[in-house]
Amino acid sequence: MHRKEYSAGAVKLSFWFAEFNKIVELLCDEINMEEIKVLTENENIFSAATSARSKQIFSTVSMRVSSLPDSIFEIYHKATIETKKIINLISIMITDTLFFDFMYEIYREKLILGDTVLADMDIRVFFHDKQRESEKVAKWTDDTLNRLQKSYKSWLSEAGLLDHSIGDRKIIRPIIDLSLELLLENNNMIPILKVLSGTR
Repeated sequence: MHRKEYSAGAVKLSFWFAEFNKIVELLCDEINMEEIKVLTENENIFSAATSARSKQIFSTVSMRVSSLPDSIFEIYHKATIETKKIINLISIMITDTLFFDFMYEIYREKLILGDTVLADMDIRVFFHDKQRESEKVAKWTDDTLNRLQKSYKSWLSEAGLLDHSIGDRKIIRPIIDLSLELLLENNNMIPILKVLSGTR
C-alpha cells in the first residue's frame, strides 16, 4: 500500500457510507466519475447543505472508491450491509495513513489480545506516540487531536466495529466475508486483512 503523509484532514470528514454506496451504484450503471461529479454539482445527489460541502463529499468519497481494486466491486454488489460498510472502512484506511496506523497499531492489537474495550486513553497514547515520531503531528493542537479522536470513533462505530456508548467503547470483532478475505490476500492488502482479522 502506498503511504501518504500524515494528515489531520479527518477532522472535516465523515464516514459517508450512503454517499460511497451511491457512487458505487452509479459506476455500476456505467456512469463514469466525471459524470458523477457533474451530477453532484447540478443535482446535489448527496443532499449536501451547501455546494462546497457537496464538492468536498465528492472529492473525498470518489478518492476512497478509486483507491480500491476494481475486483472488489464484484463482491460489493453481493455483500451484506455489514461487509459493504467494512469495504468503505477499508477505503478510508487506504487513503488515510494515520488512521491506518491507528487501526494496525491499536485496534488490531486489541483484537489480538482479546481486549474488548477501546478507551479514550488508548487513542490519546497513540497520538502522543505519533507526536514524538513526527514533527508534523507534534505541531497539531489538542483541539485537532480531540477532533481526530472523535472522527476515528465515529468511523469505527458506523462501520460496526465499535458500539455507540459514550466514552470508552466496546470493540466488536468484524466478521470477514471469505471472498473479501481472498481479495485482500490477492491484492497485496495483507496489512489490512491483519487489522480486520486481528492477526500478527
